[in-house]
Amino acid sequence: MNTLRELLQDYLAMRRALGFKLRTEGTGLISFVAFSEERQADHISIALALSWATQPASVQAYRSAQRLSYVRGFARYCSAFDARTEVPPLSLLPFPHRRPSPYFFTDEDIDHLLQGALRWPATDGLANHTYYCLFGLLSVSGLRIGEALGLAVDDVDLDDGVLTIRSTKFGKSRLVPLHATTLEVLANYRQRREHFLAGCDVAHWFINAHGARLGYDAVLNVFHRLTAKLPSQPGRARPRLHDLRHHFALATVLHWYRDGQDVERRLPVLSAFLGHVEVSNTYWYLSAWPELLEAAKARLERHWERTP
Repeated sequence: MNTLRELLQDYLAMRRALGFKLRTEGTGLISFVAFSEERQADHISIALALSWATQPASVQAYRSAQRLSYVRGFARYCSAFDARTEVPPLSLLPFPHRRPSPYFFTDEDIDHLLQGALRWPATDGLANHTYYCLFGLLSVSGLRIGEALGLAVDDVDLDDGVLTIRSTKFGKSRLVPLHATTLEVLANYRQRREHFLAGCDVAHWFINAHGARLGYDAVLNVFHRLTAKLPSQPGRARPRLHDLRHHFALATVLHWYRDGQDVERRLPVLSAFLGHVEVSNTYWYLSAWPELLEAAKARLERHWERTP
């Protein structure tokens, strides 16, 4: 009979082959298997899963529920190979998933962020332009931060004005067309980047002061410092990098409303642009935004005026 560690290797390999990244979940399950081995447990029990999920005692409820969900999926897989496996029921440690309410960036907020990036102290002469280009691209393309940081030089086609986003969430790839103004900023960054590298061949598009791939933690630190003075919004979290993607989605739909287009029919286009598997995932981005609600209200009123 396979050990839990062997079963986990097969489980993770299978799910990753289906396109799941499993970075956090994979790390968590490795920890769970190590926890099981320390207790000389050779199969999954509900008591074992619950004990691991609620460690340490200070762990928050949502985190315990998340950790238990990792084991639940793994246990379902293991039950096909070991009849002793106990699958934790869904009713155990229930905690509904709640997405944080997005911060609504205004155009003025975006300008504040980009101008702050340009003023960022950069002894290498490139970092400020790197952050300016990155934050600007996120705000007008709807890319995930991981997708932007993962861009290779060959993925940025400035001649045809297209980005190639390769094997991202759920293993999907897609093409993202760019506006001429965005291409101008990317071309300027490419020129500065090439001058900085002085002939060195670096695959990644966004680079740090050492000429290596720009890291997420560095980007997050700069983003938080540049957005620290933006006003708080009642009931909403402080600005997150992901909120730039949210801003793009809302701005796109708002433009469609104001342009008189059929928003319902065009949503699948936005969904494909964002790299969503289901259109339903796109609906979440259309949270109650005052300007979007006003545009929808205006369209409804025009409809009523034409109705006899």
